[in-house]
Amino acid sequence: MKRSGIIKVTWGVLLVLGFAGVWQLQKKIDAQRQALQEERDELVLRSPKLIKRMSLEYAPLMGAMYWTRAVQYYGEKHRLQQMNLELLWPLLDITTTLDPNLIVAYRFGSTFLSDAPPRGAGDPDHAVELLRRGVIANPDYWRFYQDMGNVYYFDKKDYARAAAAFAEGAKNPQAAIWMKVMAAKIAAEGESLETSYFLWRDVYQTAKEPQIKKNAELHLRLVKVDLDLRQLNRLADEYERRTGRRATKMSELVQAGLLSQLPGDPDGYPYVLGEGGKAELNLNSPMLEEKLMNK
Repeated sequence: MKRSGIIKVTWGVLLVLGFAGVWQLQKKIDAQRQALQEERDELVLRSPKLIKRMSLEYAPLMGAMYWTRAVQYYGEKHRLQQMNLELLWPLLDITTTLDPNLIVAYRFGSTFLSDAPPRGAGDPDHAVELLRRGVIANPDYWRFYQDMGNVYYFDKKDYARAAAAFAEGAKNPQAAIWMKVMAAKIAAEGESLETSYFLWRDVYQTAKEPQIKKNAELHLRLVKVDLDLRQLNRLADEYERRTGRRATKMSELVQAGLLSQLPGDPDGYPYVLGEGGKAELNLNSPMLEEKLMNK
């Protein structure tokens, strides 16, 4: 190879190595910048009262800004499928300290703090704390008691406190009549599919926050499946009593007049009778994955 060719090759290799070095250096700079930003965020997030004092008369505006930041934080974590939501509570703490009357922050926050991963932070204790703060700042807003009852009922499985929260909220003259009914029903029965369906349906129908609505819709679909399977198993039991044997196909229940047609799940996939003649989801149904993820 001629000398000029060797020089060109050498320069080419050096350029490639140089670009690689610059790329690695840029990665380190970006990582350090991100770490510094997170450290600054962490320092800022530790003192909501200090932020409020510094905000002066602009505290409500700052509260709205931190609320937007909390929503963006939650949305970005889900977009990246990162389930660590440890900054959600500090962000909501600051938001509601700056603006104690920002109703949506309490309702949004309690739902996604309390819900189990991957949908939420799995932190029902902070959810209750947030809602109690909301009650103190906004005593006339009865739905905080409903939200608190939901956290105790769905996430903490503390049915006595759930019933007490619904009963306390029912004292508000503006509260829905069913608050008192739910208090009595939960106190007497604890958890039931009918109660769960009713509560999620109300959240779905009244929620204005798209993410809360989507979350409630998922729960409604799952509870609907459980209700369907329970009813189908009752019909399978009746078929066995009549015939002396367990049905192996859903069509047998139709032929026996126990069903008018083959029943389907919320996505339209027909339910099937599995091992032991027990009703279950179709293996092709997307609901099967949803159910397994939310056990």
